[in-house]
Amino acid sequence: MNRSRIVAAAAVSLMCGSAAAHAGPCTAQIADVERYIKRAMAAAVAGPSGPQSVGAQLHHQPTPQSVESAQGTARAAAEAALKRARQADAKGDAAACQKALDEVKQLYP
Repeated sequence: MNRSRIVAAAAVSLMCGSAAAHAGPCTAQIADVERYIKRAMAAAVAGPSGPQSVGAQLHHQPTPQSVESAQGTARAAAEAALKRARQADAKGDAAACQKALDEVKQLYP
């Protein structure tokens, strides 16, 4: 009976250890960014944003459609960058992962 508990404990520790061993170089950073995005979206503080358009610099008021379009474009860019970060993390490419996370952070100020 005691031996089976030891075997079970060893199996659990091996499973937990193997999950940590598969973590990429920026898994924790990706999780932090995902938590930040979820909090920002839940609080409706702000969504992703892109650079200011030429029209905005010419003192034109944005239309609801142009705002929605810009938000959709920024959201798609953020999702694509986050996907690239996850892929780079899975490959163990810390530089590419960090570059993609920097892109996400620029879209979610």
